[in-house]
Amino acid sequence: MARRRSFFSPKRILFKLFSWLLLLFFLAFIAMFAYQLFLELTLPAPKGEAEAIIVLGAQVKEDGTPSVQLELRLQKALEAYRQKPRTLIVCGAQGNKEPEPEAHTMQKWFIAQGVNKEHILVDDKSRNTRESIDNAIAMLPEGTKIAIVTSDYHLPRAIRLAEDAGVKYIEGIPSPIKSEFWLKNHAREALAWGKYFLYKFL
Repeated sequence: MARRRSFFSPKRILFKLFSWLLLLFFLAFIAMFAYQLFLELTLPAPKGEAEAIIVLGAQVKEDGTPSVQLELRLQKALEAYRQKPRTLIVCGAQGNKEPEPEAHTMQKWFIAQGVNKEHILVDDKSRNTRESIDNAIAMLPEGTKIAIVTSDYHLPRAIRLAEDAGVKYIEGIPSPIKSEFWLKNHAREALAWGKYFLYKFL
């Protein structure tokens, strides 16, 4: 007579544990995805009262020109600057296959558009959103009203990090993204939100 497999065999227990963990991860991912979409869609329009504009970096091409995503952020920041000239802070270290720090490329772009170099502060050390926000805030007098320019999917988390850093007045200026990258960018940002909550509460 064939021997019956034990319901509590190590393999079955491990399989069930893995299945539950996978399900929990999936549900958490869906929750983070929905959460970030809600924040993105309910973001208040900027009032134009900010005294400084923080522009978060994105990839620079190997030829030294901004990527499409970075170009869109720069254009939005320039639009806000021209409506009301004020301090610009460009953020971003040198990434893999980038010829120079993102902040340097951003500074050159603004100068080429006629922005006074004296109006631009450079953070070329930050390697993630949290560092960019912290480094930019450290350059400004305490209590400065800020605006943050970054891609629409990325903006709610950037604002939350600025709030965590103690900034009282924050405006968000979203830049668009190409439609073909919508799902990829939002999925990656959902994972980043999960990391944010783990970092904050664990």
